[in-house]
Amino acid sequence: MNDAVMAYKAPLDSDLGKDETSSPIKLDDTTLRDGEQTAGVVFANREKVRIAKLLDEIGVHQIEAGIAAMGGDERDTIEEIANLGLKASVLGWNRANLDEIKMSIDCGVDAVAISLATSDIHIETKLKKDRKWVLDTVREAVAFAKSHGVYVSVNAEDASRTSMGFLKEYACAAEAEGADRIRFCDTIGTMEPFRTYKVIKELKESCGLDVEMHTHDDFGMAVANAIAGIHGGANWVNVTVAGLGERAGNAALEEVVMALKYTEGVELGIDTARFREIGEYVMGAAGRRIPAWKSVIGTNMFAHESGIHADGVIKNPKTYEIFSPAEVGLERQIVIGKHSGTRSIEMKFAEYGIELGKEQAAEILPMVRNMAVELKRSLFDKELLYIYNDWVEQQQEAATREADKPEG
Repeated sequence: MNDAVMAYKAPLDSDLGKDETSSPIKLDDTTLRDGEQTAGVVFANREKVRIAKLLDEIGVHQIEAGIAAMGGDERDTIEEIANLGLKASVLGWNRANLDEIKMSIDCGVDAVAISLATSDIHIETKLKKDRKWVLDTVREAVAFAKSHGVYVSVNAEDASRTSMGFLKEYACAAEAEGADRIRFCDTIGTMEPFRTYKVIKELKESCGLDVEMHTHDDFGMAVANAIAGIHGGANWVNVTVAGLGERAGNAALEEVVMALKYTEGVELGIDTARFREIGEYVMGAAGRRIPAWKSVIGTNMFAHESGIHADGVIKNPKTYEIFSPAEVGLERQIVIGKHSGTRSIEMKFAEYGIELGKEQAAEILPMVRNMAVELKRSLFDKELLYIYNDWVEQQQEAATREADKPEG
């Protein structure tokens, strides 16, 4: 890794995810559950199966397949995914209800999520219960699920607004009944990384459960909070392809993977070269497009227009790219527009088989900039060739005028 990147790392009690008390960091992808809960998104059954296969192929560790209690197509699709023979664990999401948990187990999943609200505002206004009921309910639900031999993730909904004392009590109650991990849910995206680190560190020290980060992007900090949680001791991250999810979305699969690799030096063994492919499939199935400016898989990630940037990238891509476009299934683009420089003009016309000198490129550049301002965008190849043809004509006319000048 680049020395400058390695030089800036937050102080840790141990190497990130590599100390003797931590498991390797793993991904639980919830595109098929929380991703589909994006307002207006519905995946067809075949699309859900295809997404599950794609996630398995790139090496995601666990796939949250859906909510069996919805019945009908949802239940049938969960059962189909659970019986595909995937390498990944297949998890079914449930409320803390024994009948619903049984429905997931009957689908053939090897893991269940048991979700229960833990903040007072949710307990009192949504559930209309008290803390004792929450603790009794989670104990019963976990014991029931473990009696069926499945992996159990206990979700603390709205954990970020739950008192630390009660969150610890909830985790310990689940652990006593055999739960495997606790999912810390920043349900409304209200956390920030410094607080996240402290809270997860304290939670991790209070119980022996694995901790999973489920972070929302309401303030644009889902990935940062997920990584801060890992610094605090979490070893699972709940992600979605392209960050799909309720409201502003969840921590994006591709962003978490690449950020861990290039800012933390942690390699998860994911086939990142297929990120763009999977992003296009999932967003297409969701009736969405990947924004050009999207982190990691947006086309603008490797599109350079500014003269300074383009010149640097042409000389050495590492000047303005921390990883190569091929690593996430993209290609580099040198965009010609208002902010381009002569070096970009030379390189672009070389692609057309037209060799320009520096002075010639400097003459064409103002014409390029003028057209870009008129059109309010970068230019297409054919427009650049129009400009070149105009410039050639101007050169020829100038030469003719010069030749026609009377001597003396």
